[in-house]
Amino acid sequence: MAQFKWEGIYPAMLSPFDENGNLDFDMFGKNIEAQLDGGVHGLIIAGSLGEASVLSTEEKYDLLTYALKVVAGRVPVLLNIAENTTAAAIKVAQTSEELGADGLMLLPPMRYRADDREAVAYFRAVAQSTKLPILIYNNPVDYSTYVSLDMFEELLLEPNIQAVKESTRDLTNITRLKNRFGDRLKIMAGVDTLGLESLMLGADGLVAGLVDAFPKETVAMYDLVKAGEYNKAVEIYRWFMPLLELDIHPKLVQYIKLAATAEGISTPYTRAPRLPLIGEEEQRVKKIIADSIATRPQL
Repeated sequence: MAQFKWEGIYPAMLSPFDENGNLDFDMFGKNIEAQLDGGVHGLIIAGSLGEASVLSTEEKYDLLTYALKVVAGRVPVLLNIAENTTAAAIKVAQTSEELGADGLMLLPPMRYRADDREAVAYFRAVAQSTKLPILIYNNPVDYSTYVSLDMFEELLLEPNIQAVKESTRDLTNITRLKNRFGDRLKIMAGVDTLGLESLMLGADGLVAGLVDAFPKETVAMYDLVKAGEYNKAVEIYRWFMPLLELDIHPKLVQYIKLAATAEGISTPYTRAPRLPLIGEEEQRVKKIIADSIATRPQL
């Protein structure tokens, strides 16, 4: 298993399909190699951007197994857990550990909106079922559950709960988390359009979306921030912003797959109920992508 710190760029990986809706493992492998060549620091499999909601559990395991084979220990590989029941989440965590996953990203219970006590019990039960390090996904905008600082106080009783994917859209929360927990809770910013600001405020890394299409630019921006080259990082960020805004839309999967397809490292296909873009929307998104590729910065 790969040894890792909670820092750097972790793509929320796409799940490429062929025109018949089957997983395209060759293209998946091609995207993985593009991410590694770009210098990313880890991979997260079967997240929201990876269309977890339309993947069977066995397909998630297949993607994990394939990714581990391709990566061969070069960076850590995490599997996302997004389940409806505590028992199902525990089963995925334990199977992921058996398959060789390096860590887990853990969403709150799906479908049922748990209260604070229930959410804490859910997270802790999963953590107690495995030795794998865990990244808690805190995204109240998309998943209703807000993991408060007081909730994290309880969660951090579990030594393998080590990091948060900070997607509250509240930049001040980074400072609150740092003030309360220091380095005990690592912060991986989770909103592309707030990525640079989050890093400058002390986030340890990014769980990113548009990195799936543009890994080198994403890593370059991160490296410049870490080197204190803020003006150069801002230049990349300003070029990047029209693309990054594709990540904060209900059709982020279709949009980002189109961007990665334009770069030759994905297919555009999704599974229903997601449908291909048409008309003005398709033209607009493709123009954003084409214009950005034509003006990409020299790194």
